[in-house]
Amino acid sequence: MVLTCGLDEAGRGPLAGPVTAGCVILPADFPLALLADSKKLSEKKRVAAEAAIKEHALWGLGIVDHATIDEINILQASLLAMRRAYEQMMPRFADWCAAHGIEATAAHISAIADGTACPDVPCECRAEPKADGTYPAVMAASIIAKVARDRIMVEYDRQFPAYGYARHKGYPTLAHRRVCREIGPSPIQRRSFSF
Repeated sequence: MVLTCGLDEAGRGPLAGPVTAGCVILPADFPLALLADSKKLSEKKRVAAEAAIKEHALWGLGIVDHATIDEINILQASLLAMRRAYEQMMPRFADWCAAHGIEATAAHISAIADGTACPDVPCECRAEPKADGTYPAVMAASIIAKVARDRIMVEYDRQFPAYGYARHKGYPTLAHRRVCREIGPSPIQRRSFSF
C-alpha cells in the first residue's frame, strides 16, 4: 500500500515574512468538496477546510523565516519548508501505521510537490506545476500552508501595525512598497527582495 502525500508552499512572492509549507496525506473518505487550490477559496472556506484536514488527515507544517530566505534564496527556502512539513507529518504517519498494523516506512509514501522541484524527502517524489489545482492532497497542503502563513502575518501586523500586514500579508502591493520606501523596511522584510 502506497499513500499519496501532497506538498505545497505559501509565500514565495511576498516581500516580508516567512514561507510556509504543508504536507498532507488524506484519508480515503475525506470530503473532497472542501478542497481546491487555496488561492481560489475564500478565507472562511480555507479555515473550514484547514480544520477538517487537521482533524481527519495526516498533516505537517513547515516554516522558514525571512532571514533564512535571504541566506539561501526563496526556492531553497520553499523546498526546506516542504521538507520540514514532511518531517512534522511523519510522527502522525507512524502513529497511523501502528494503529493499522503497518510498518511505518517511507516506502509507503509517494509525494507530489507543487512546482518544478522536489524537496529532499526520503520517499519517491515528483514535482508537477499546478499540482495544487489537480491533486486533492496537494490542495490540502496548500490550504495548511496558506492559512498558517496568513495567521503569522496577522500576528506581525500587531507587532508592526504601520506596514498593513493583516491586509496584504506581505505581498508586493503598492501600499506595502510605499510604506517601505517612506519609513524603511520592517524587521521581517526580506532584504534580498527589492521594494
